[in-house]
Amino acid sequence: MAAIAYRDGRSTQCINNRAMRPTERSFARRLDLTSLQLFVAVCEHGSIGKAAEHEFIAASAISKRLADLETALATPLLYRHARGVELTPAGESFLHHARSMLFSLDKMQGELSEYADGVRGHVRIHANMSAIVQFLPEDLGAFTQKHEQVKIDLEEQLSTNIIRAVQEGSADLGICNPQVQLGKLQARLYRRDQLVVAVPRHHPLAAWPVVAFTDTLAYDHVGLHSNSAIYQAMRRAALEANQAIHLRIQVTGLDAMCRMIHNGLGIGLLPKRAFELLQGVGDLQAVALSDTWAERDIQIIARDFEALPLTARMLAEHLCAEPNQ
Repeated sequence: MAAIAYRDGRSTQCINNRAMRPTERSFARRLDLTSLQLFVAVCEHGSIGKAAEHEFIAASAISKRLADLETALATPLLYRHARGVELTPAGESFLHHARSMLFSLDKMQGELSEYADGVRGHVRIHANMSAIVQFLPEDLGAFTQKHEQVKIDLEEQLSTNIIRAVQEGSADLGICNPQVQLGKLQARLYRRDQLVVAVPRHHPLAAWPVVAFTDTLAYDHVGLHSNSAIYQAMRRAALEANQAIHLRIQVTGLDAMCRMIHNGLGIGLLPKRAFELLQGVGDLQAVALSDTWAERDIQIIARDFEALPLTARMLAEHLCAEPNQ
């Protein structure tokens, strides 16, 4: 009988851990994909009953599979209560691994079906806005011209989400300005960019050849998302200077930022090359920033570059071979 934990501290009789402790081989044999899928469904819906309705299966059948899982693992995975279920600490860890396994299986099925359709390789990339606007269109275009049968899925994300996606395996490669420790992830330099201050052409700062970020804090700012790498860098600099950012509005795109600035809603920081590419969006002037943090490294990250599938490894090498400027 599996051990079942309750929030109020009650529990069923403990199982004999020594007798139930499986070897690695027997443990793998005890697991099945259907049980993993049902466990994830229960966690996502918050109750066995709702998961049963969604999966078109009897609640009692799900309960039996969950009990078998807990027996195989020799530890409770869920707290049961009248309102549904909650994850135990072991359950949280198991959910992470179950999702990773199921994702890997979906990925394998998708890639193998593409080989059957004549597509020789599939690479999933999550990249931040700066990389997508400034560099990736040309770099990915050059790669696909050489490798026409490689399929590339590109998704724009914030840097923090990109790191998480690579860690969890939902992206082969990430391209971002890391703002946190990468842990066991590997990183290679992709490009460097330089932040500038975009101002209306008749703004007082427009006549300055270069400006310190602290000098911009006297004016209203148009900012990007609070979790974006640019906003995080601005926030750290303002805190170090013991000053505040007068953030009048936040937007999700650089073109929207330029339009807001053009219409007098503030000034804003964006990469120099992105500003040059968006020259047609408003009558604006770019002023260089003197702060050292305004020069940024854009990195390619992966769990293990050498262990990547061939096509992902080829793409990473192609991107790293581009001029780092």
